[in-house]
Amino acid sequence: MPNHISAIELDHTPAKMAGEFLIGGDLRVTRLGFGAMRITGDGIWGEPANRAEAVRVLRRAVELGINFIDTADSYGPGVSEEIIAEALYPYPAGLIIATKGGFLRPGPDRWVENGKPEHLRSACEGSLRRLRLDRIDLYQLHRIDPKVPAEDQIGTLKDLQAQGKIKHIGLSEVSVSQIRHARTIVPIVSVQNRYSVADRGSEDVLEYCEKEKMGFIPWFPLAAGRISRTDSPIRHVAAQLKATPSQVALAWLLARSPVMLPIPGTSRVEHLEENVVAAGLKIDATEMQELGSMALASWEKKPGLQLDSMPLKPEARLDG
Repeated sequence: MPNHISAIELDHTPAKMAGEFLIGGDLRVTRLGFGAMRITGDGIWGEPANRAEAVRVLRRAVELGINFIDTADSYGPGVSEEIIAEALYPYPAGLIIATKGGFLRPGPDRWVENGKPEHLRSACEGSLRRLRLDRIDLYQLHRIDPKVPAEDQIGTLKDLQAQGKIKHIGLSEVSVSQIRHARTIVPIVSVQNRYSVADRGSEDVLEYCEKEKMGFIPWFPLAAGRISRTDSPIRHVAAQLKATPSQVALAWLLARSPVMLPIPGTSRVEHLEENVVAAGLKIDATEMQELGSMALASWEKKPGLQLDSMPLKPEARLDG
């Protein structure tokens, strides 16, 4: 029988078919989450074109069994967090909302690192207010600002944790050495780096997370549609499975590692439901090997890569 699954054939909470992971040993999340960057306007700036649809996307995500939503104060800025609260507050039991701080947004598609302690404290307070939370379960440093001592940035998050404003601390776009250094200051429970079936520049970081049982949250998991190109090897496997290339790319991530927590994002319910189907898509060893050979030299990791260095399409369905 073909390994094809439609949303209609799945139960009412298909995201749970991806399994679960304990972030920090006590935050139980579905391994297929939702990235809330794309529920903002063009350039990740301002209001979305259809705010009502953005609200529907978030509510439908929870209905489908997703209990892990990733956002950031810089998405909008502030807009993503506000819409999450509008759609889901009061939050259902077990819903984990992760957010991030560490960027300034001077305009659409523009991102400027700011790891100054005063900015991080203000960013955390703003996220608490917009999300209507007393404590953020997972707060991530969006980037380590090279202009500010890392000890000051990580130390600020440690202070916020001691004050009860955040529960767990995560990092984003970091190397293994940066993670190790951060862990000498405070426990780190997750890492969010760019990673996909076509982009394995963070393989060493993933392996470190596996060894240390830390959650690995891949952003840009669908490579902004590049995995769907007509010449993409993933199309061959997708045709065999009677699935879409995007579904296969997400299923590959879930099969790649038990600590992998993909967070594909979208602003449309239709695309959300398509992505969630991947939670039940099974890839065998032969298919894993075939997909594993498609890493492209052009996607080798570039240190310091920023979101605004990539051309993004409205429905690229990435997060970071």
